[in-house]
Amino acid sequence: MQYAASYLQHAGLALSLPVVQQGVAALQQALTQAVEPRGADELYRYRVPKLGEGGSCSLVDELEAEPYDISPWLGGRSSAAEEQLRALDALVQATLRLVPADWLGVYCRFERDGLPRLVKLAYRGLSSRAEFPLTDDFALFSNNSRVGLSGKGAVIADVRAWQQAGGAYYECDPKVQSEVCLPVLDADGTVLGILDAEDGSAGFFDEQRQAVLAALALALAQPFAALAATPVENF
Repeated sequence: MQYAASYLQHAGLALSLPVVQQGVAALQQALTQAVEPRGADELYRYRVPKLGEGGSCSLVDELEAEPYDISPWLGGRSSAAEEQLRALDALVQATLRLVPADWLGVYCRFERDGLPRLVKLAYRGLSSRAEFPLTDDFALFSNNSRVGLSGKGAVIADVRAWQQAGGAYYECDPKVQSEVCLPVLDADGTVLGILDAEDGSAGFFDEQRQAVLAALALALAQPFAALAATPVENF
């Protein structure tokens, strides 16, 4: 578990290695259970909200007419790309069996035209934006971008208290009361992506649930590294 110990140090998480090892074992067990089947189009395309001023979400029920298509980031549709997406979806489903949060999504870091961003590849919950720019400006109000730039995890036990204390927060769903956003890192601490989990109850993410999410971050490192190496198809 040398990689796990290195991950905890790089990500700045206040979790012990034994607790994370328990989370890894629990996630591995959950992965042996059957997954909810999804059609290929559901894997590649999903609805996204309209964006308002500054790139923030509009009302959660105001969706773009055209679904977002992630296939160009994977080099187009192929049996290999579909297999990768099914594996990511299975990881999300297995994690939610152990951490039944209202929302969970995983984002891989990609670059296009020299501009890095996080792209959502699998999730469960309300519709949300597909991409988060990895820029200092966007990181001022987005935990996803901040974690994606810094490689440091963010654990927010109470969103309202966080905001009142001056913490920046990107809001798509006003019901969210707690959040855990963790980086996905390679062995040397380079950011490969992030995961983000949200719930409508303050204090939802206790130590055991944080440990399972850390286990998910560890499990995402290899597939995200492979995806990042995939040539991006012309948009």
